[in-house]
Amino acid sequence: MSEERDERTGRAAAAARIAQQQTWVDQQIRIAMERGDFDDLPGAGKPLGALGSGHDPDWWLRKLVERERLVVLPPSVQLRKEDAELDDRLDTLHSEREVRAAVEDFNQRVIAARYRLPEGPPLITMPRDVEETVAAWQARRAARAAARRTARAAEPPRRRWWQRRR
Repeated sequence: MSEERDERTGRAAAAARIAQQQTWVDQQIRIAMERGDFDDLPGAGKPLGALGSGHDPDWWLRKLVERERLVVLPPSVQLRKEDAELDDRLDTLHSEREVRAAVEDFNQRVIAARYRLPEGPPLITMPRDVEETVAAWQARRAARAAARRTARAAEPPRRRWWQRRR
């Protein structure tokens, strides 16, 4: 492979381009400043935040938690919260198989948390009995269906668009 050489200096053309790249970048920034591309940027004229603070190797993680509004809880507290919301989450599922899978997944996470070293408050959440939970889900589902039927029976019958008024 023969490299392309600059006729004036005898150096490789790529090396010359790299040497000139800094001046080209400076020129592009200067032209953009003259056009006013950097005017009215958010934070213009304000000091940079956290510039004087010490080095934090997890700065990106802290910024991610702030930006995404993530809540990081110890496993015992997270499982307690999930246990309180589990019935509402199960009510959104449509089949008994999905309910069983969700309860078994919850139980596996509770048992795994019991075998780990405690992180934070003690774990007081107990695994749920799958059969009892499924029976309670079926009862709530039947009650909701009965409530819908009685509400529907109380409404006057709706006319279809093709039916004439008499």
